[in-house]
Amino acid sequence: MDDSLPQLERATAEFARRFGDTGFRVFRAPGRVNLIGEHTDYNDGFVMPVAIDREVMIVASPRDDPTVHAYSINFDCLTEFALHTIEFDADHPWSNYLRGVAYFLLEAGVKLRGMNAVVIGDVPVGSGLSSSAALEVASAVAFQGLDGFRMSRPELALLCQRAENEFVGARCGIMDQFISCLGQAGSALFIDCRSLDHRAIPLNRPDIQIVVCDTEVKRTLVASEYNLRREQCEQGVALLKQHLPEITALRDVSVEQWRQYSQHVPSPVKERCAHVIEENDRVLLSVQALEGGDLAAFGTLMNDSHTSLRDQYQVSCPELDALVESAQAVPGVLGSRMTGAGFGGCTVSLVEANAVSEFRERVSADFERQFGRRPPIYVCAASAGAGEVTT
Repeated sequence: MDDSLPQLERATAEFARRFGDTGFRVFRAPGRVNLIGEHTDYNDGFVMPVAIDREVMIVASPRDDPTVHAYSINFDCLTEFALHTIEFDADHPWSNYLRGVAYFLLEAGVKLRGMNAVVIGDVPVGSGLSSSAALEVASAVAFQGLDGFRMSRPELALLCQRAENEFVGARCGIMDQFISCLGQAGSALFIDCRSLDHRAIPLNRPDIQIVVCDTEVKRTLVASEYNLRREQCEQGVALLKQHLPEITALRDVSVEQWRQYSQHVPSPVKERCAHVIEENDRVLLSVQALEGGDLAAFGTLMNDSHTSLRDQYQVSCPELDALVESAQAVPGVLGSRMTGAGFGGCTVSLVEANAVSEFRERVSADFERQFGRRPPIYVCAASAGAGEVTT
C-alpha cells in the first residue's frame, strides 16, 4: 500500500481488504507534548500538556462473536483474542494497550461485543509523545462508539491509565491519557493531577509555533529509572511528613516550606524533591504568564524546567541537552526544554513563527555536527482530544 496516502485512506482501504466490510466507523486519539510540568503528575501535581496533530486512528466494526481481531499497519501484525480470556501478549506488545483497555472495561461491568479493527498511527513510537496513551484512548473510544456504554471522558482516561499501569506494567501518571481524552484545539490544558480539575489555556496564536525535535534515542533507561524516581519522591514525602504531617504528596509542599525543611532530606532524594516542588510552582506561574499574554516569562520558565530536569532530576541525556542548547541560541525561540520521561525522546520549543525556518536549519546542523544525523522536527498544532472521525 502507498505509504504516502493519508492515514484515514490507508486504514479504511486496509480494513476493507482485510475484513471485507464497508460498515466501519473511524475513531482517533491524539498524542501529546507537555509544555511544562514534568514528573509532577505521579506526585499529585500540576501539568500543562497540549494534544498534538499526530494521532492513532482505529477503523472498526462490531463482530457477532466475543473476539477481537486487530491489525496494526505500523507493525504489520494481526492479533486476535477472546474477550472472556484476555491475556498479556509478550510476542505482540503493541496489542497489550488494546487488550488492557478491553480487560478493564469488562471489569467495570461494560458488556463488550467483539470487534474487527485496523490500527494506524503517526505518533512516533518511543519518542515521548505518548503513542501508548493515544492507542489506549483510541481503543476506549472505539469500544464506546461501537457498544454505546456511558462513561465520561475523565473516567475513560482513568481506565486507560489503569490499563497501562496494571496490564502493560508501566507506572505512568494520568496526564497522557487525560490530555488525549480532553484536549482542546488551540489550547493547552492545565490539569490538577489530584482532583482532575482542568481548564483550557489559550495558545491559538498565529505568531507562535510549538516545535518538537526528536532525538531518536530510544529510552532504554526509562522503566527502571522512572520507577526509581517515583520511589525517591515517596521517600521524600515520608521524611518531610515528620515535619509536615498533613502532606500526602510532594504537591502539598510549598517552595517556602521546602526551603525550611530541605536540610532534613539527604541526596539524591533532596534533588528529586526540589525539582518536583519547584516544577509545580513553575506550572502555576506558567498559567499566569500565558493567561496574561507574557510569552517571554513562560519561555523562561520552560528553560528553567529543563535545567532542573537535567541537574536535579537527572533524566536528560546528551542529545536532549544539545537540542535544547541549540534551540535556546536561535533568535525568536522563547523557551526550550526536554519533554516526557527523559533519557531520550523529544524536546519542545516555543518559537516565533517567522523564526521556524532558521530554527530547523540551525538546530539540525548543530545536532548533525555532534551526532552524525539530523533529528526529525515536527511543527505541531494544539489539537482536539479523542473522538469519532466523520468519513
